[in-house]
Amino acid sequence: MKISALLATVVAALALTACGKKEEAAAPASEPAAAMEAAKDSAAAAVDAAKDAAASATEAAAGAAAGAADAATQAAQEGTAAVKDAASAAAGATAEAAKEAADKAAEAAKAATDAAKDAVKPAN
Repeated sequence: MKISALLATVVAALALTACGKKEEAAAPASEPAAAMEAAKDSAAAAVDAAKDAAASATEAAAGAAAGAADAATQAAQEGTAAVKDAASAAAGATAEAAKEAADKAAEAAKAATDAAKDAVKPAN
């Protein structure tokens, strides 16, 4: 199989070499001018299409940027509200814990006072 592919390649190379490149007849002078004009028109159309595409892309990018800015602003506002709520809850929990600690301290002080009174009473 490999030998067949190699042989086919060699035969094709020999055939191309044997045929050689043939000269083509020169085109009349009017054809290049017409081709140049057609190429110029095609280039102008391509430039106009590129301008339109760039304008559309710019508008789409501006719209996307505005949407992203709005989303970022909303996320920041929601984040700020969440922080405020968390701080408020933490402050409330801290105040509650402080109140409970104060109540326990008052109970301990009362118990210590009662114990001191009992210790000072004269024995009968």
